[in-house]
Amino acid sequence: MAGNKRFDPTLYLVTDRRLGGGRALEEIVRAAIAGGVSTVQLREKDLSTREFVALARTLREITREAGVTFIVNDRVDVALAADADGVHVGQDDMPAALARRLIGPDRILGVTAASEDEARRARADGADYVGCNAVFATPTKTDTGPPLGLEGLRRLVRAVNIPVVAIGGINAGNAAEVMACGVAGIAVVSALMTAPDVAAAARQLRAIADGSRGAAGIPARPPTAAAPGGAVGEGGAAAPGPRAVKVRGAGEMKSEGERAR
Repeated sequence: MAGNKRFDPTLYLVTDRRLGGGRALEEIVRAAIAGGVSTVQLREKDLSTREFVALARTLREITREAGVTFIVNDRVDVALAADADGVHVGQDDMPAALARRLIGPDRILGVTAASEDEARRARADGADYVGCNAVFATPTKTDTGPPLGLEGLRRLVRAVNIPVVAIGGINAGNAAEVMACGVAGIAVVSALMTAPDVAAAARQLRAIADGSRGAAGIPARPPTAAAPGGAVGEGGAAAPGPRAVKVRGAGEMKSEGERAR
């Protein structure tokens, strides 16, 4: 059973099959993990439930073999059917408190927040981490309000004592300044899904994220060999093993952003 409440959000891939250029999603995910992706979220809006569950189970096996956290977007039923590590819900999805009751205390719950109030409410409803509204404008998140910007992201990080993961228009050119806002990690879609060499693009982003964390006095995760059966992607790099990062419960652990301040 999944749900050990330990994960590393440093480099967080949110999938979008439409951006893969005809490549199999499994191929992209394996290459991303080989390059340093530490969490994978499966986001699907146009598959039948049966197709969604089948794909989720496939990615669950890939991520489990590599020691990488697997999250399902929105669909609690699919997350449970695939034995995912957790689920991520938005403000218009299933209420976070209900999602927490359904998945139980041991799986990871992420909640999208566009404001400090939404972030605080997410924490009160049982979220283990907050995914911010888009930091920068991006075509992959068109159903959100105005971008937060870096100052808005800093306010969001300061508002809660659980990890905040940044998303929205993040790439190798701005990842360092996003990490400097105190987030626990960066989530990307097109920066990896559209990359000609997914593993190389992931390695570059991971190096930036780890370098930014090191500059803030937070140790970067040392590279490790793949778990038995772990993925080897483009460039032949072995998938990194899991880092023991515990998602805090009430009163247990502050976010990496807080430890950096």
